[in-house]
Amino acid sequence: MTMIENISKTLNLKPSQVQSALDLLNEGATIPFIARYRKDQTGNLDEDQLRSIEQTWKYQNSLQDRKESIMQILEEKKLLTKELKSAIEGAETLASLEEIYRPYKEKRKTKASEAIAKGFGPLADKIWEQKYDPKTLTDDEGLEQAGYILAEKISDNAELRSMIRENLLKYESITSTLKKDAVDEQGVYEQYYEFSNPLNKLPSHRLLALDRGEKEKVLTVSITSDNVKLEQMLQRKLLRRNSPSREYLEAVIHDALIRLILPSIKREIRSNLREKAYEDAIKGFAANLEHLLMARPLKGQVMLSWDPGYVNGCKLAVLSDSGELLATTVVFPFKFVGKGKKPQPDSPIYQEAVRETKKLLNQYHPTVVVIGNGTASRESVDLITDILKDYPDISYLIGSEAGASVYSASELAKEEFPDLPVEKRSAISIGRRIQDPLSELVKIDPQSLGVGMYQHDVPQKQLKETLDFVTDKAVNQVGVNINTASFSLLRHVSGLKKPQINKILKTRASAPITNRDQLKGLFSDQIYEQSIGFLRVVNGENPLDNTGIHPESYPLTQRLLDHEHLSLANLHAKSFKDKLTRINPDHLAKELGSDKYTVTDIIKELQSPGLDPRDSLDGPILKKGILEIEDLTPGMELQGTVRNVTSFGAFVDIGLHEDGLVHISRLADRFVKDPNEVVHTGQIVTVYVVDTDVRRKRISLSMVKPK
Repeated sequence: MTMIENISKTLNLKPSQVQSALDLLNEGATIPFIARYRKDQTGNLDEDQLRSIEQTWKYQNSLQDRKESIMQILEEKKLLTKELKSAIEGAETLASLEEIYRPYKEKRKTKASEAIAKGFGPLADKIWEQKYDPKTLTDDEGLEQAGYILAEKISDNAELRSMIRENLLKYESITSTLKKDAVDEQGVYEQYYEFSNPLNKLPSHRLLALDRGEKEKVLTVSITSDNVKLEQMLQRKLLRRNSPSREYLEAVIHDALIRLILPSIKREIRSNLREKAYEDAIKGFAANLEHLLMARPLKGQVMLSWDPGYVNGCKLAVLSDSGELLATTVVFPFKFVGKGKKPQPDSPIYQEAVRETKKLLNQYHPTVVVIGNGTASRESVDLITDILKDYPDISYLIGSEAGASVYSASELAKEEFPDLPVEKRSAISIGRRIQDPLSELVKIDPQSLGVGMYQHDVPQKQLKETLDFVTDKAVNQVGVNINTASFSLLRHVSGLKKPQINKILKTRASAPITNRDQLKGLFSDQIYEQSIGFLRVVNGENPLDNTGIHPESYPLTQRLLDHEHLSLANLHAKSFKDKLTRINPDHLAKELGSDKYTVTDIIKELQSPGLDPRDSLDGPILKKGILEIEDLTPGMELQGTVRNVTSFGAFVDIGLHEDGLVHISRLADRFVKDPNEVVHTGQIVTVYVVDTDVRRKRISLSMVKPK
């Protein structure tokens, strides 16, 4: 089987699709470009499929390189038999390859290697023949040394290791107990003090929790095993019925199993489960980030952004409908709150905060107030909702503060607002990420956005690569306004690097860019090809420049318009759109000598020029009143926004300081294996209260309507 065939089998794709994708990638095409503009060549592969092809190709190359390296080593040692070579060439994973190579690998100093160095190898071979009573061949030292050699020989046997591994995975469990003298004051790991879960049914989040509890010296974690049963399995495999060596070799098998095989296999199983858990976690983080970035913008709204705080005050920023900063101030209504002290609405500082807030509302007429969800958020909601009783046309919502402090202290924030202190910048960020989540969130390291639990436990390089891919994917799916996009946004556009971005910024600084052709002189042909379709010129000279139609398809677009007797002058007319709706893309593609994918995309873009794919998604929920956890009763129906999706369920913002949890078992009235199948971050959902724990501030919700 060729590498292409192997990849196509692994990913369930046609070999021709894999070959075309790899050819395009090798030519320097980017994944967003291939996904959007080369559908005809790949059979409409999306970004995720293309990335899987790229990653699998890299893995297969690493596997092949390792095979060749191992075979060369074995060849030099004159150990490469025909059977061994066949086994190596047939290995489908790096793990299985290393298992085959294990007996021949140069090892660190072991009891077996020392025994071999002392010359006990031939004795061990003789005993292994099972023709002699070992006691007649040597003394106690010889038996001991030969035993070490044979135990390692058994331990290195790939077939036996596979048998033990499969048995453990099929029948055994992972367990945890509370360590003696462990400190877990908050009871974070309480459910794991006496815990057991079958290995073959272990959810990823539980393994990561066990790992963290073990690392923090709270839990002792182990894998169970039926050692008697496993010994019997090895004996049946290795010992002849009437072997004169039986008693001796049974002891050797026991030593091999307990000292070598089980510790090694159990470590390996935990490592493999951990790798799978990392993959699942990163996949979950990526899904959460994608939905955050692709959240529907709250367009055309003047906004008051409120960053809550106690001693350091609440930072306020008024933003225009385009995100321009209009005013900032700081108020201190909760300066003396804490240590049992509650806000005092009649106090001078509280009343001053109310006056300053009303002053901004009266002067700038915002339609929305965004309140950060961090420290003093609860008190801030109380204050704002009380004020808004006098402003019935203004709504409020609670926005995420995750990453705002990171952004506000960054070099980028200093460049954007050099005259503002750090704390005021964070208020601007909280508001802007509601106005245009994608444009604002790209300024912040995705790992600072709180995209999921255990994000600091997974391999950071792998996490970063995945989150960068997701950000690139989102930016290119939406497209960017070439005259207003920030450096942070432009750096995620297909094909663009710092030199090209700086050229764009310099060009538009002197005068707005009016058509895509202007960029031909700034970029190489390849960079222009890879990037231009994702760069939009709003209100430019050519209406096609504000669409996702690539300039290479402008002649085809004109032929399509001529064929249908349409003119770009009527682009926004209802009759224009109606006529496009009646076109059969398959038939028209044949008539125009093109392909159905390109023609379909052109028609879609002409029907909705300047379309933002985010506009079809749920927007944030705007609130008027206030809700307390004490107000919740079982069965109460609420609207909420999914804040985070984990492997065990989803956290939903229902307007309180605390998000409620919809456990995976309550996401639907059917079995749900993966919560991402049902919900995503930013989704508006109807939930029902199951129960509340006021003391621990925990809310259990269900998406299944009570009977």
